[in-house]
Amino acid sequence: MEDVIVYQLSTLGFGPFFEEQLSRSEHPAAIPARIAAEHRGAYMVWSASGAGRAQLAGKLRTRLEDKELPAVGDWVALKDAPGPDRTTIIEHVLARRTVFTRGAAGRKGRTQIVAANVDLVFAVCGLDADFNVRRIERYLTRIWASGAQPAVILNKADICENTAARMAEVESHCPGVPVHVTSALRSEGLAVIRASIRDGLTAAFVGSSGAGKSTLINAFLGEEWMPTGEVRARDGRGCHVTTHRQLFMLPGGGLLLDTPGMRELQLVDEDGLDSVFEDIAELSARCRFGDCHHDTEPGCAVKEAMKSGDLAADRLEHYRKLEREAQAYDRRHDERLRRQSERAWGQLYDEAARLRRWKGGK
Repeated sequence: MEDVIVYQLSTLGFGPFFEEQLSRSEHPAAIPARIAAEHRGAYMVWSASGAGRAQLAGKLRTRLEDKELPAVGDWVALKDAPGPDRTTIIEHVLARRTVFTRGAAGRKGRTQIVAANVDLVFAVCGLDADFNVRRIERYLTRIWASGAQPAVILNKADICENTAARMAEVESHCPGVPVHVTSALRSEGLAVIRASIRDGLTAAFVGSSGAGKSTLINAFLGEEWMPTGEVRARDGRGCHVTTHRQLFMLPGGGLLLDTPGMRELQLVDEDGLDSVFEDIAELSARCRFGDCHHDTEPGCAVKEAMKSGDLAADRLEHYRKLEREAQAYDRRHDERLRRQSERAWGQLYDEAARLRRWKGGK
């Protein structure tokens, strides 16, 4: 029989926020546990009573919406203690303290949970063909929206000839956000990052395929735990080596959550935009009109900043692009907004048809 592995709840990140929920739930005597991995609806859970497999109670599964289903990092209430030789039942999912989400592919506007209850999220970007400041801004928008603290890791410094310039470029676009330069292969630049992940704190790595997230995980764990793959030479793009989200205990305390590489990160709302584009938000507050679109309105502080050179035109354009994307997602996801949009387009179509008939009759 395998040894029973147990964890201290405080080491797993359990605190008053979750303890109070459990005491007020229908299952106050249930065993609190954290989701460490998920495989097609089956979960690996860690608790002070043991570690093992778990599955949702049938009535709970039918009651929860997709975005309410347990994700890696979630806290749940178990019916029985987990163990290596049995599967226990999840009776309740506790509310999340933070949640990193993105828009899933498709027209229905489904929200996908990437990481739950994380304190610190690192946007990992390679200093190779993967380098893209606009993508980093996109990731930071979702990190700020999640409620977690953001940071940036510029990995693969060993193959970059202008590391200082790249770092300065990211810092100018992401003021106030810590930017770390690392070489996971050479274990360089890792000490500062490791020091920020204290006991009981959960950090997550997010980024595109081939950025080196799994290599960083292995470096922090001190062993080849996660498989790594080669980056294609022709375009610098990596393959999806990591296929599922997984939580790791770091030697010396702290937890790391690894996520599969993302080909795209779609915004699901406008939350976080003002934090990433703080300069534009501050300028907008000085516009004459509160609903200024920074287009043809008089007294627009944003346009004045562009004319004076204090605000780059491409930065404003990227802000507008992300804003339009978030609003479009909201319309697809919110039935009321979608119907309003359809009515508006319908009215425009009817007006155009009346105009054509009027011109024809005339």
